[in-house]
Amino acid sequence: MATLNANALTLMDHAKRIDPNGNTSVIVELLQQTNEMLDDQVFVEGNLPTGHRSTQRTGLPTVYWRTINQGVPPSKSTTAQVDDHAGMLEAWSEVDIELLKLNGNRDSFRLSEGKAFIEAMNQEMQSTLLYGNAALSPAEFTGIAARYSLTTAGNGRNIIDAQGTGMDLTSIYLVAWGEETVHGIFPQGSMAGLQHNDYGEQTVEVTSGLAGSRMRAMQEMWQWKSGICVRDWRYIVRIANIDISDLSGMSAADLVDLLEDAVETLPNRLGRPVLYMNRTIRRFLRKQVRIAVGSGGGLTFENYEGKRVLMFGDVPIRTVDAILNTEDQVL
Repeated sequence: MATLNANALTLMDHAKRIDPNGNTSVIVELLQQTNEMLDDQVFVEGNLPTGHRSTQRTGLPTVYWRTINQGVPPSKSTTAQVDDHAGMLEAWSEVDIELLKLNGNRDSFRLSEGKAFIEAMNQEMQSTLLYGNAALSPAEFTGIAARYSLTTAGNGRNIIDAQGTGMDLTSIYLVAWGEETVHGIFPQGSMAGLQHNDYGEQTVEVTSGLAGSRMRAMQEMWQWKSGICVRDWRYIVRIANIDISDLSGMSAADLVDLLEDAVETLPNRLGRPVLYMNRTIRRFLRKQVRIAVGSGGGLTFENYEGKRVLMFGDVPIRTVDAILNTEDQVL
């Protein structure tokens, strides 16, 4: 028997979702975000029950020039193994059967509520893909920003400093997706993507009111097991410390110049490179290009996977609303 928690839908919630004709209203999704990184992410089934272990080359063998009758010593390459763990994101919905009977539109009412759960799962997964930190929250997986947060680290050469300071900083992320570069993971033996289980009508225990009270409710569960594996750190570039308040003034960061540096930082075109920025940066980028109309700025609109997409050279630019304008300064 399940327990109905205090976050269950109420009669007031029901009344707010019914139109004058007694039908389930079409809800304007003001909280909906565009997070296109989730659409691009390549997924590989992990080789561990909790994630994925990858092997990386850390050193090359020593080679020698030799002459006749002079030998050379044997040598070898070196490798290291890295474990990336997946997190398990989960949500439950329980709605009183009697509440669903009120307007006779049970299925549409449940679908309306389900859309909100799906959007919440998407937003949380995208935020974690960027800012998750398993060292601080063990239930999460470690995202991109936490891996590229220190310029003095081994992968610091792939952090481009836009020289901004203060509390209104943001980043542009360049990711070259691929099975040999950067990809999503899901635990061994599980399924990729958002899973939905409809358990139908269940008897649940009500936590409010009299102890031990029971009722019948429709019960659903959403679950998403996911993580990220950076097999080769050279295939992510972070343009950090972009000062939002400076973008409208004379000290604005040259976004086109920064994008050029980022693209050229990739060692080669292994994988599928994609640029990610939020709407604020995208807007200022287009303004800077318009001002520099003589050079064109390298921006075009092209067909990319069946959609008209803004391109920087041959690299698509995608919108990610989850990228914050309040990032910590990367030093």
